[in-house]
Amino acid sequence: MNSGASIPQHRKLYEILRRHITEGIYAEGDLLPSENELCRLYGMTRPTVRQSLAGLANDGYIRKHQGKGSIVQLPPRDIGILSVSGTTSAVGNRNLKTRIIVKPVLIQWPGEFMFALTELEKESGCIYMERLRLLDAAPIFYDISYLANIGLPRITARKFENKSLFEILREHYKVEIKGGEQRIRAISPSPRIRKFLKLESGQPVLHLERRMVTNIEGLFLYSSIFCNTGKYSVFGRF
Repeated sequence: MNSGASIPQHRKLYEILRRHITEGIYAEGDLLPSENELCRLYGMTRPTVRQSLAGLANDGYIRKHQGKGSIVQLPPRDIGILSVSGTTSAVGNRNLKTRIIVKPVLIQWPGEFMFALTELEKESGCIYMERLRLLDAAPIFYDISYLANIGLPRITARKFENKSLFEILREHYKVEIKGGEQRIRAISPSPRIRKFLKLESGQPVLHLERRMVTNIEGLFLYSSIFCNTGKYSVFGRF
């Protein structure tokens, strides 16, 4: 990747602390180290540390308590599809599983795609993958992902079972999701989707079409997601 893909310091600290929270190094109710301690520990300035903590608070991982500091809390048990931090980030690792239905493969873009593509995207080809996400063993959503084959060497060889696509992009390719656009509507699922999500006959499914902007010029992430919202709601900031 080019040098423009470097991750800002505040985001690096955000990811370290978020991972420590989701992996249980800091349990719910624990205090994070103070701002001064984090500055010394990671060699960062106070504004950088405060920006990281503000991000954690905004995403529901901590709450600020005057006179005490940053107290760890676990995000709600929703599926977090709308969060740019990704589903794994939104619910932690609490019984969230990923089943790969179609492994990442390099193909031509579908003839009638849900969003307009650039000429560079069309020329580069499409990295295609299908996943089923389960929470507490219940199928929650079926996710079809499309990535332009731009600056992602050997991504089709990586292991995605029970792993976050967003985290793989961040850790191995310095790709961050910066925001995007989406369309949401309720539809009648196909027999294939109904089977994977274990839907009753006649039960609608929530369909999201997303185009996500990254920090890499010309690289976008597209998703077509079918959600079973019978048990969990969707939430998040986008």
